[in-house]
Amino acid sequence: MSVLLSRPAPDLPLVFLAAWTWVDTRPDGHEAAHILITRAPALTISGTTETAEARMRRLSASLGGMACAREVVPELERCLQIVGDQVLLHVPGASRRLGLPARWPWTELVARNREGILLLGLDPLPQTADAARIDAYLDATLATDRLLFGRARTR
Repeated sequence: MSVLLSRPAPDLPLVFLAAWTWVDTRPDGHEAAHILITRAPALTISGTTETAEARMRRLSASLGGMACAREVVPELERCLQIVGDQVLLHVPGASRRLGLPARWPWTELVARNREGILLLGLDPLPQTADAARIDAYLDATLATDRLLFGRARTR
């Protein structure tokens, strides 16, 4: 699992995003490329938790609207772009793209499937989180309905 911190879209000026990518097996036995995006808690410069969550929900809406775990996972805007060995997430309205941390097997899977499963965490997670902490985060946010899902397609 890799991590990268990057500035988000202009409509999220005071929130920094953390991103992780990994390959996992879907219930049907096929591999899926996963992308987790959260806000890093220590890097929220101002505003309340509610403000930070509202910004994350606006990010979800700008990508086409994401769903909770009990809902059908929607297909988002064509927001993934592969440039060489790098995968970028395009947020509509943003002047820059978010570079996703990726290793070759993950990038190859995104290219082959033409999509990644995007998970947007509404709660903060430090950029230093390791695999065990990320698993605990996913369990907790899933149990409390604080994780949004979408199928991010390539352009």
